[in-house]
Amino acid sequence: MIQPVLDPYALAKALSGLQLIDGALRPPASGRTFDVAHPATLAVIGQAADGDAADVDLAVAAARRAQPAWAKTRARDRGKLVARCGELLMAHVEELARLTSLETGKAIRTESRVEAGVLADVFTFFGGLGSELKGETIPFHPDQLIFTQREPIGVVAAIIPWNVPLLLMALKIAPALVAGNTVVVKSAEEAPFGVLRVAELLQQILPPGVFNLISGDGPGAGGPLVAHKDVKKVTFTGSVETGRIISRAAAEKLIPVTLELGGKSPMIVMGDADLDLAVAGAVTGMRFTRQGQSCTAASRILVERPLVERFVTALKAKVDAMVMGDPLDERTDIGTIISPRQLGTVRKYLTIGRATPGAEAVECSAMPTDPRFAEGLFVRPVIFLGLDRSSALFQEEIFGPVTMIVPFDSYDEAIELANDSDFGLAATIWTTNLHRALDAAQRLEAGFVQVNQNLVVQPQLSYGGVKTSGLGKEASLEAMLEHFTHKKTVLIRVR
Repeated sequence: MIQPVLDPYALAKALSGLQLIDGALRPPASGRTFDVAHPATLAVIGQAADGDAADVDLAVAAARRAQPAWAKTRARDRGKLVARCGELLMAHVEELARLTSLETGKAIRTESRVEAGVLADVFTFFGGLGSELKGETIPFHPDQLIFTQREPIGVVAAIIPWNVPLLLMALKIAPALVAGNTVVVKSAEEAPFGVLRVAELLQQILPPGVFNLISGDGPGAGGPLVAHKDVKKVTFTGSVETGRIISRAAAEKLIPVTLELGGKSPMIVMGDADLDLAVAGAVTGMRFTRQGQSCTAASRILVERPLVERFVTALKAKVDAMVMGDPLDERTDIGTIISPRQLGTVRKYLTIGRATPGAEAVECSAMPTDPRFAEGLFVRPVIFLGLDRSSALFQEEIFGPVTMIVPFDSYDEAIELANDSDFGLAATIWTTNLHRALDAAQRLEAGFVQVNQNLVVQPQLSYGGVKTSGLGKEASLEAMLEHFTHKKTVLIRVR
């Protein structure tokens, strides 16, 4: 058995320049690599394989060869193997947490260790669902035995982002594998090592070719993977723009896609809300510990006018108490932005907000003082006041620690403001009025609505958006059945 490696620098070096195809780590066909840096210092920690169409061909061919035997494996036995993957990953939580913090800059205590634990839990959850791959009988006619059965789609391409790479990979591959598919994952350029280590570990349990992983950029590796003739399903998490490109490419082949795209999640705080609970929910909901790099970040906080001043004061105090610094330090609450490009995007929106007449930027927490992190990709969380729905900060996804407080005077106005968005991923309402909470759950245009809480994605809870936030669901039995199987109808004349 592979033993945990608790030195993330050594692990990143050992995984440098490699991909996993047909059960083995191997360099890319071209031999090309690109640097991966630690966001807290910008020091290079390793090189990722710069995969291209040749690597895609090898990975898809391996997955295609492995798929018939994997599909013939009894569903419950596939589930048992996937559940064993969960047990194995649980034994490597600390290793994966440290490696994830190194490559993404996320704080280990508040973010990466939690993510590594949920990674294992997702495999365990879906591993127990093998027996649910069943069909229905249809009472069509006494002379006919008619039933449906669930069958795997084939080779699944999974393209994952950098913000929560372990979790989002698990949500794609665990249900796909239990359903009898084989997979080829394309990792994010910024975070290739954690998911590659997962792929390496799981070769101890899964047959060769069942789970393959390549790295590279979107045009060089992602595009050929989506377009490959033997890929029969694509599941993607990322930007709306890239989601549209993938959807068009998949449409040319008439294959199904699952898309989890952007968000601009509203948080409605009614005047009767429990203030302490709502403020704590805003800290969690904005994912400040992740520097706001989340599709479900509560980046539009709508507060009933009489409560605004108290809410802002309490929220600032909470975020001020959070420590920003070394992602691998247990004392750190807030880590870094992922890359210089993303930091540039965040700063662009900060400039727009500050330049808006009447706007006020309330800065929170404090930058690290350790000189080791002078070049690191840190930015102070900002709460904007004085912006309205016409602002780009209200309408566009920032993917950074930037939120805005918008006052409202009536419940109907709050709902209208919340729905004034092209996105529809998540939403919350904070109130002690049960009737109002139930009404909001119906009227909010979002795929994931919560009342008086702001939980992150959990296994067993169906998750996905509406409008431009995507197509399809993840994290649930529904996701496995509807998005990773075909339904076949069988008619048998019995007399």
